[in-house]
Amino acid sequence: MVKQAEASPPEVREWLGALEARAAGRGLVVRGWAPQLAILSHRAVGGFVTHYGWNSLLESVAHGVPVVTWPHFADQFLNERLAVDVLGVGVPIGVTAAVMVFDDESVAVARGDVARAVSALMGEGKEAGERRRRAREYGEKAHGAMEKGGSSYENLTQLIESFGQVEARKG
Repeated sequence: MVKQAEASPPEVREWLGALEARAAGRGLVVRGWAPQLAILSHRAVGGFVTHYGWNSLLESVAHGVPVVTWPHFADQFLNERLAVDVLGVGVPIGVTAAVMVFDDESVAVARGDVARAVSALMGEGKEAGERRRRAREYGEKAHGAMEKGGSSYENLTQLIESFGQVEARKG
């Protein structure tokens, strides 16, 4: 997804046009809003480069997709640590929390940092394979939790039923 491409300088718009031409028939460049859940659930998606806000964290883990984390501010840095250090499903792009910022220009990273992180995520090595395995495993667990009889399904059912019990007592 390319954010605010229309407001970009002419050379950026030209570069994006060339990228779309190169990707034609093999990929897609999305300008503006993208249906993230639909994209993450597609079997062709092997990884996700993201700022790693809470929704992106939940959606990528629930769909079993490993991530390159590129946090910009606030909880995104903590979410990155969760993905990289705890869950083991992410590769950091290299931005540090000391750069607490509020505009995209301040969190720019070098081309080499992006290439390194994407290569580490999509690579053929043991570590990359293990990261993909863990991501798939978490995705399977998340789907199981949402199925009938799963923990999320049962907890939501109990919550809904508790509202009915409160209404019955009021009646």
